[in-house]
Amino acid sequence: MPNFSEMTLTQLVRPEGYQCACGKCHVCALKYLNIGRGILNEVPKMIAAMGKTRPFVVCDGNTWEVAGRKVDAILTGAGIDHTVYVIPLENPENERIAPAEWEVGSVLMHFDMRCDMVLAVGSGVVNDTCKVIAHAMGRPTAVVGTAPSMDGYASNSSSMELNHVKVSLYNHGPEGILLDTEILAQAPMRMLQAGFGDMVAKYVAICEWRISHLVTGEYYCEDVAELMRSALRKMMAVADRIPQRDPDAIQAIAEGLVLAGVDMAFAEMSRPASGLEHYFSHMWEMMALERGVPYDLHGIQVGVGTVLTMKIYQTILSEVTPDPAVAQAHMDAFDGREWENSVRRIFGKTGEQIVAIEAKFRKNDPEGHARRFERIRAHWDEIVAIIREELPDFDSLYRTMQKTGMPMMPADLNISRQDVIDAFVGSREIRDKYIASSLLWDLGQTDKALRTLEEFIG
Repeated sequence: MPNFSEMTLTQLVRPEGYQCACGKCHVCALKYLNIGRGILNEVPKMIAAMGKTRPFVVCDGNTWEVAGRKVDAILTGAGIDHTVYVIPLENPENERIAPAEWEVGSVLMHFDMRCDMVLAVGSGVVNDTCKVIAHAMGRPTAVVGTAPSMDGYASNSSSMELNHVKVSLYNHGPEGILLDTEILAQAPMRMLQAGFGDMVAKYVAICEWRISHLVTGEYYCEDVAELMRSALRKMMAVADRIPQRDPDAIQAIAEGLVLAGVDMAFAEMSRPASGLEHYFSHMWEMMALERGVPYDLHGIQVGVGTVLTMKIYQTILSEVTPDPAVAQAHMDAFDGREWENSVRRIFGKTGEQIVAIEAKFRKNDPEGHARRFERIRAHWDEIVAIIREELPDFDSLYRTMQKTGMPMMPADLNISRQDVIDAFVGSREIRDKYIASSLLWDLGQTDKALRTLEEFIG
């Protein structure tokens, strides 16, 4: 089988996919993919490649001005019948639309049944909303990107808000992606920083995927992991040129973000692209939703979460070893009622849903804990080696991120010390995904990570 990391994007997305030694046939649903300068006029070619004739074009108020109006004119000029819908703000006081029930319902109620595809013009929220809509309506979807701000362009999942809880809804990935880097480069600097933040997270994602493979036996594919690493290397090589909106830097971010989505499609899960750093962001978003207050861009929060997660792994390397007595004492002291009270305090009205998740996956079960601990102890040297292999030097990464001008600390986002601590504790609970907080809980050494966070953020 060819080396994924040496293949072009076009080669990677061939329809028949690639049969891999890991046992999966790695397939991405894309029929058209183009990233480059001044290629917006290629939209009709994308629609033709998908074998469709009448798109339902979806924008929000911002993306209509950035690219939607131009797409509308291009389709009209090409004689392609289409319908445009601009998602309004549910509340005029909001700065942007949300990936939630109101927006999905708004698009569905205006959907033109004559249309045979959905064309998203936007980035994260618009793209994710359109994937949900397309799946519900039995139509394929494509996207014209407006910002290199997130890694969901090519993925088969949508990050949505369901009853004020962040969830990943698995549907169909887009069949077409067109990213004009001249448009991407003009995105607000904070969105460029968000894309960079979502990419540096992949260091942690691959590290934790490998650790989970050892501890829980979760599926892992080295070829998929290496594809993500290669995208990281290309982006980091031009990271210092992001503040100047250098076309090569923007291209590297855009390609890396698309590759992350391809990787998720290949693996059929989000593992290659997200770990604890994403859960910091998910937790802060859920807290904001609970309180009815705005939250920052996903990639911005993920960037801060990456800094915190890297600091935690420093502590794991320097202070943590598997101690059976410590792990057993932790399990013996576990109080289910106290745990539920903590969950309800951290998650508020979504706490009962989190308790139900534990009833399903039984992460707190003593027998499951014992099995995981024995695997941790048996593979500890390998776990340490993985951390050292996958994670860059903390200070070096911090300096590189800092040069982009992006926020680096929770206080930069007005996130309190308590919300950082609660986000770390809650990160283990929201899904059945083995991450650093899971590892430390199994070792009975969560307190060391909490102490590290408290000292680091002040």
